[in-house]
Amino acid sequence: MNLQKLNNYLDGYLDFLKANPNHYPYWKWESQKIFQDNWDLDAPDFKAMFDACLDNSHSRRIWKREHYEPKTAMLHFIDLNPEFVRYMFKDLFDENKGVEGRIGRFLFHCDELLTEYREKHKASKLNTHYHDDEYQIISWYLTFRYPESYAPYHFERFKTLLEKLGSRNPPQANDTERFFKVMRTLYGFLKKRPEILEIHRSRIEERKHYTGDSLLLVEDFGEWVCGVGE
Repeated sequence: MNLQKLNNYLDGYLDFLKANPNHYPYWKWESQKIFQDNWDLDAPDFKAMFDACLDNSHSRRIWKREHYEPKTAMLHFIDLNPEFVRYMFKDLFDENKGVEGRIGRFLFHCDELLTEYREKHKASKLNTHYHDDEYQIISWYLTFRYPESYAPYHFERFKTLLEKLGSRNPPQANDTERFFKVMRTLYGFLKKRPEILEIHRSRIEERKHYTGDSLLLVEDFGEWVCGVGE
């Protein structure tokens, strides 16, 4: 990354926040808090726990929109084999293992469960588990579980972001490990901008939103840089 370009974009992002008091991406922080408040890997009723984890008073577009329903698919998988799905999430959230391997195994197991589900429900219209959409929903699970370490992944946006920040070698294929490292690095730069943090903190509510360190702020910055939501 080019440090001068990064600082210029940080200046621009600050100006954008000041000029747009109604800029409100904080429904994502609400979902993050709901997940944090409800996630319990040892819950006796794993399905009810998972269902409660994915909720929002403003929008459910992270896990439900046209032709995209990963929450529904996962609830079907839990009906098939709740203990196996519990194991899948235990493995996904095991920080002692490499993140790319965890994501790959999670995708593989979703494929297995989808095949089993379709064999038992031949009339079902569930043709995909929607977890292979550029790893987006899996990155959301990680973002909700470890807010300070992970951010929502979108390959094309990541590539555009690095290009705009002057990277000499933007990714040419999915590279989630690099993405998460870059997001953590960018968050370090954002934390050095007290005016940005002050505006951010003034817009979140303790009872409604996740208030700890969260790379969702980096995602919002990246969307602005890429021209999304401007």
